[in-house]
Order: sequence, then C-alpha cells, then structure tokens
Amino acid sequence: MASRALLADIDPGWLADGDTLLDAELAARARDSALGRRMLAAWLADGPAAALFAPDPGRQPDLVRMRWPRQRLDALLRDIGVLAHAPAIRAETGREPVRRLKAALGNSYLLALDRTVWDGHVERARQAALASALAHALAAATTADGPQPLHALFDAQGRAELVAWARRRDPALADWCQLLHPPGPAPVAWLPEKPVLRIYTHHDTRAA
Repeated sequence: MASRALLADIDPGWLADGDTLLDAELAARARDSALGRRMLAAWLADGPAAALFAPDPGRQPDLVRMRWPRQRLDALLRDIGVLAHAPAIRAETGREPVRRLKAALGNSYLLALDRTVWDGHVERARQAALASALAHALAAATTADGPQPLHALFDAQGRAELVAWARRRDPALADWCQLLHPPGPAPVAWLPEKPVLRIYTHHDTRAA
C-alpha cells in the first residue's frame, strides 16, 4: 500500500476528475486512512500512474520514493537538463553569461563541458533552438538577478528527458517523476539514450 508520505508528495493537480480537482481537505482525510490511501492509489493506478501503483506483490510504490526522494531526483533532473543544453552552454563565451551559468549550475557547469559524457553533436536547427532558449533564460536571469529562469529551463527539460527514458527502462520512476510536478505541457525529449543512462547511473550509484 502507498504510504501517507508518498501520497502527500504528489502534486494535487493529478488528483482530478476531468477538470475538477479533488477537494484538498478531502484528499488530506483520505491520506490519513488506510481505506482512503487504497482509494487514492487505485485512482492513480487507473490514470496517470499505472506503473507506480499497479498491484505488484514484489514491489511497493514507496521503494521508488525511498530510492529517489524529491531532492535526489531534482538533482538528477537538473543534470540531465544541463546536459541537454550542453551544445548551447559550450558555445556561450561571453563573460557575463558564463559567470551567470557558473553561479547557477555550480559543478554541473563542468558536466556541460565534459565531452566524455556526451559529445554534444546536434543538427543545426537543434543548436539554434537550444541557443535561443538559453539566451532567453539568461536574459530573464539578468532581469531577475537570480538563477531561477535558468533552473526552470534545465529542470523542465530534464524531467522530459528522464520521463521519456524511464518509460522504456523504469516506468514506475517515470510515473513518480511526473507526479511530483503539476500536470501540463512538457518540452520535447530528444537526447540520445546513452548520455541519459550515464547521468542516471552516476546518480543511482551515489544513492545506493
């Protein structure tokens, strides 16, 4: 059975019947009872999280949460998103943009430069799209005088990439990744499988 903590982590936007969200007080009461938790899990299993909540005596949904708590998963998503924008980050040589990228990314900036993780070869149209997205995020970060626009860009792309990759490798993780954030449009995932696997393996090894 799904725990109260796991269900509490799920964005309330996923607890909806069509366009009608489940009342927050009713959802809280459901999480506090065994019957309510079973009902919420069954609801999610029939909708957006069939892999995570599907009946399986050999696996409990909370095992995914224990291995990938929000903070650890967020770090994985950030790194994947940074890697997806590596071609544009490597091409950015302006002093102020580089300073902002280093300040926003910390050690993840070095990941973007590491060609042993991914060579970063992309078609011209993809390079242009990445450069445009990065330029907009840098401009917004300058206006806000903070890293949030850059983080939002990388995190959204990282989620899209991990969900697409995990749908093939670990569908329960894909469900968990989606449920932590509000439902809505996502960027197109396009990274090759191998660099995503390398980043995933690095973070998974640290979590073991």
